[in-house]
Order: sequence, then C-alpha cells, then structure tokens
Amino acid sequence: MAPVAKKRAVISYENMPKDLAEAFAEKYPKGLTDYLPDLNKYDKPDGTCFYAVPIEIPDAIYLVKIKVKIDNPEDIDRWLDGDDDGDDGVSEGGGSDTGDTLPDDNIAQYSSGDDSSDE
Repeated sequence: MAPVAKKRAVISYENMPKDLAEAFAEKYPKGLTDYLPDLNKYDKPDGTCFYAVPIEIPDAIYLVKIKVKIDNPEDIDRWLDGDDDGDDGVSEGGGSDTGDTLPDDNIAQYSSGDDSSDE
C-alpha cells in the first residue's frame, strides 16, 4: 500500500487560513527573526521570483509567500555617490538650512512622564 501524498500549495502570508496561521505562529513565534533562516527564494518560469517559508500541517505542506523588499543596486550606488535625489529636505552639503540638527530634536515629547530623573 503506497503512502498517501500530502497536498502541496503556495499561499500568500496575507491569505492564510486560520489553521495555517496558527501553525505559522507556533513554528515562528518571533516572526522575522525566527523565519529568516528558513526563507528561500523560488524562481518562477516567467523569470520572476518570490520568497517563502515552508509550513507543514497534518494534511498539507505549504510554501507561505513573504513579501521581501530587495534593494536596487543602482539606488545604492546613487546613494553612495551622494546623488540621491530624495525629498528629505537635506541640502547636498549634508546639512539642513537650520544647522546640523535633526528635523525633530525635541526629545522631551517622547518621555513617559513618570521619569524620576527629572527631579
């Protein structure tokens, strides 16, 4: 008697059914830090690719597609050369019109209000 083969499928992370999402959370409780070593690149016949991690449940084996943003080498070269034309308000000299301060240098707004060191 031949063993019954499990169903195999590819599914997007956003479209996982509840039982698969529970298995994913159990296998990778910390998310990215857990599944990064298992993340693999898969090439499609049309020349594009996707990244996925394998998840096995009792009746199936899934490749769960994870959206991965890959840096464009041309963008990195432009940034290293200082030719980045972003809209961050920083002049080409590396500073801004108001001096070399961060755009939001008022860090007091981030305090929790219960700091005892302010006394």
